Amino acid sequence: MHDHAPSGLRGAGNRRLLAVSLAITSTVFLVQVVGAILSGSLALLADAVHMLTDAAALVIALIASAIAARPATDRSTFGYQRAEVFGALANGVILLALSVWVAVEAVLRLVNPEEPEVAGGLMLGVAAIGLIANAVAMWLLSAAQRTSINVRGAYLEVLGDLLGSVAVIVAAIIILTTGWLPADAIASLLIAAMIIPRALGLLREVASVLSEATPKGMQVAEIRAHILRTPGVVAVHDLHVWQLTRGAPVFSAHVVVDDEAYASGRAPEILSGLQGCLAAHFDVEHSTFQLESAGHIEHDAHA
Repeated sequence: MHDHAPSGLRGAGNRRLLAVSLAITSTVFLVQVVGAILSGSLALLADAVHMLTDAAALVIALIASAIAARPATDRSTFGYQRAEVFGALANGVILLALSVWVAVEAVLRLVNPEEPEVAGGLMLGVAAIGLIANAVAMWLLSAAQRTSINVRGAYLEVLGDLLGSVAVIVAAIIILTTGWLPADAIASLLIAAMIIPRALGLLREVASVLSEATPKGMQVAEIRAHILRTPGVVAVHDLHVWQLTRGAPVFSAHVVVDDEAYASGRAPEILSGLQGCLAAHFDVEHSTFQLESAGHIEHDAHA
């Protein structure tokens, strides 16, 4: 087994980025709420609620990061990296709930003949502030989201909110230029439509991790071929690959070594080579190999 330094959300630097993003998101949320009340825009209010969801996601991510950074114990031998996955699960559920709320409110406004007046100018200005803030938050989280499933959950929420701000800006321009008020409700429906696929994608990834499926992009057949090409290795079985969270794959396998390698004392060299191969070619830092002689395997098979 190889030890490695904290990465992804477990790094203190990424937690600072999350904290900065939280401060930006919370500030813009307050601005959007005030703007939605003053302008009467449902799309802007939906975007504000989505921004609140972003803030909640970042809070969850920060809490999960603190838990995930705790060292392994006798009761939690892998540590607490799965806290990131549960944080991402909460984010996905929040996204889905938000999308349903936005869709229902938008439909009610479309079927209501007495639509409230919408101040397009104020709506446009507040949406532009949200667009800039979300772009900054996405830039801050862009690197960390590649290695942490929980940061990715927060990143996707910010991305969805940025696209929502674009929809609000377009709706505001239409209202200002044509006076067509249903554009506000339609923009709200577009925000809901953008949320759903991202939420489902995040939940699918969470399900893959929790079900201990093979990580995406990891080719088991290719790993097996690498192991079998190692001098002294004659077979491999009980091969398993899973991940604790995004960017933390774990590997185990039983490797059959020929009797000559055992007799010549080359077993430690073979073990070191196998672990180095997994780390270098497949970015697997946590690997466990059980070396077995051919005679041992035959005895087990006979038993």
